[in-house]
Order: sequence, then C-alpha cells, then structure tokens
Amino acid sequence: MSDRLHRFLFEHADVRGEVVQLDGAFTEVVSRTRHEPAVQRLIGEGLAAVALLSATLKYPGSLTLQLQSDGPLGLLLVQGGTGGGLRAMARVRGPLPDSNDLAEQARGGTLAITIQPEADGEQYQGVVDLSGGSLAAALEHYFRESEQLPTRVWLSAEESRAAGMLIQRLPGQQDEADADAWARAGYLAATVTGSELRELAPGELIRRLFHEEDIRLFDPMPFRFQCRCSRDRVTAMLQGLGEAEMRETLAEQGEVEVHCDFCNEPYRFDAVDIEALFADPATRGPDSTSAH
Repeated sequence: MSDRLHRFLFEHADVRGEVVQLDGAFTEVVSRTRHEPAVQRLIGEGLAAVALLSATLKYPGSLTLQLQSDGPLGLLLVQGGTGGGLRAMARVRGPLPDSNDLAEQARGGTLAITIQPEADGEQYQGVVDLSGGSLAAALEHYFRESEQLPTRVWLSAEESRAAGMLIQRLPGQQDEADADAWARAGYLAATVTGSELRELAPGELIRRLFHEEDIRLFDPMPFRFQCRCSRDRVTAMLQGLGEAEMRETLAEQGEVEVHCDFCNEPYRFDAVDIEALFADPATRGPDSTSAH
C-alpha cells in the first residue's frame, strides 16, 4: 500500500527500524510547483525523511525539516507530524549541479530539525552543518550531534515515488546477549539499493534484508499531503503587512493575489475585500492614517 510507514523491531536486540514509501503525497507536492528533477528528488527525500523522523516522536506534535544555504538550493522546507500530514516547498537560485552532491547543491548550508509538541510544551530545535554529501548523511549527523542516538538513514526519490529507511539503536542498556546486533543490522541494511527501497513492498524489503533475524512488524502508519493554508491565515498575514501596502498593491495590480508557498493555492482579494480587511479599526495596520 502506498503512503505508508512500517515500523519493525529486532526481537532480541536493541534495534528498531522504519520503512516508508510515498507516492500520492510526493506526487501531489511536486505537481503543484515547477521544479527541475534534481529539486523534485530532494523534495521527495525530504518528505520521506520527515515521515521517518515524525514516527520516532514519543508524543503528538509537528516536525519541521529546514535546509538553508548560499548555494543553488536556497531553501528546502518540509513539515509533517504525528497526524500523518505532509507538505514541502523549495526555493532555488538556479540549476542544481549534475553531481547530486548536497555539498555543492547547498553550499555552506545548515540543517535544522524543529519539534513542536501538540500540547503545551517546549519547542526543541537541533541545527547541524551539512556533511556527507547527501540529505541522509546530514540526518545521521543530526542524530549523532543532537540526539546522541546511533542512527542510519537511506533515502531515495525518483519520478512518482519517494522512500526511506531508518534503523536506530535503542537508548539504554544494550543487550549483552547479542552485542553485535547493531553492527550486523547496519551491514545488512547498507546492502539496500534505491530501486529496492522504492519498489519492493516494505514487508518483503524487510524480510530480504534481515531474513536471518527475528523481526516484529507493526501496523503501518498512513501519510498524506496536507497543507495548512487557508484564506483566514492569508487574511491575517495581509493585515499584518498594513493598509498602506495593500492599497498600493491594489492600485498597481487591480487586486492582491497571494499564492501559498507549499501548495500554490491562489488567494485573491479585490477592492471590496481589502476595504473589509481594514474597515474595523482594531485590524488597521500601524501605517494607516485614514478612517473608514
């Protein structure tokens, strides 16, 4: 089944893992923007990464992956959470290098992971430099530096499907009965290819990689494309920009049009709409000097 994440656990060792495959959510995101294939692949890898990471959260919440750089890939922003919704956007300054080396695509970049609890709680953010030449390697760096959890990550995205796999050594006292389990799991998982990750059914993939291990599979977790934009949110943003700027845009263009950076949904406001935005003095921007 598509757009599902499958968890698994080594029964007699402190190792857990996840496999995710996304096609509907990935296709929906890239169909709403016009990016070259190299950028689409990074968006797909980012979606798979956020699905993998959000499934490790111990409490309901949201997770944001943000890659920023001075290179051709200026920004990759992917958001998801324990509810299964995913959305993503990218901003580029020009064509990405053919090498597919993240160090060249996002020169001098940083990777930030932000976790926001759904209930009242403190936001957490970890920031690391990009290293290793891929998003998967940067995530492994994040886990080493910010989480202190031995973690391996594999990501792949092509055409209409994105996929990823994560294995992680569980924290706490390690099982002395199988001290080599973590090294063995990493060696076996590293034999996976990108096409296998995308094309094999998750259960079959897990059995192929770890056929000599005692593995417990859990019920799959569904994911989907979900954008949180709305006319109300855009309205609040326009009010924050102030009445003078909105009236200037209206005079120049005949209407104010805003497109969501994530889903490209257009929101249009004509003269009557703009008048209504600032009719109530409580919503007037600080730069407004006229009364209605």
